[in-house]
Amino acid sequence: MNLIVAVDNHWAIGNRNELLIRIPNDHKHFREETTGKVVVLGRKTLETFPQGLPLKNRTNIILSTKQEYQVKDAIVVHSVDELLEELKKYADEDIYIIGGDSVYKQLLPYCNVAHVTKIDHTYEADAYFPNLDEDDDWEITAESDELTYFDIPYQFLQYERKQQ
Repeated sequence: MNLIVAVDNHWAIGNRNELLIRIPNDHKHFREETTGKVVVLGRKTLETFPQGLPLKNRTNIILSTKQEYQVKDAIVVHSVDELLEELKKYADEDIYIIGGDSVYKQLLPYCNVAHVTKIDHTYEADAYFPNLDEDDDWEITAESDELTYFDIPYQFLQYERKQQ
């Protein structure tokens, strides 16, 4: 299973239910990685999307503890166990965890590849991703050249879980 995330210098991912910054090239990278695939996200993350609608050209699976929660054109599950059962229908390499922080933390143990946009800046934040640089189970296996958005450097990194 994959995950895809954009983080700042402190592995922050959001503030007040918003992304820290919107980098067009990062959004393009996200679309290229996830189009035609399965995306797994939480209810609050879905609510930040335009009109709160699922992403087009993807299978959207929403993890929400609210039993009555339903979303048109998406699959809603109410626990990690229910999610894992649903995900058996799909190829592992076609599944992308896309947030938010509680969904990432619950599902990180099931992921083997992390696509990380590392933004060389520190933002005010209230949502964080676990620091993979400090986790001995993960290693960087690919990295892009340094890119910039206005004056903010960033880089696309791929981490993979080390084989035990």
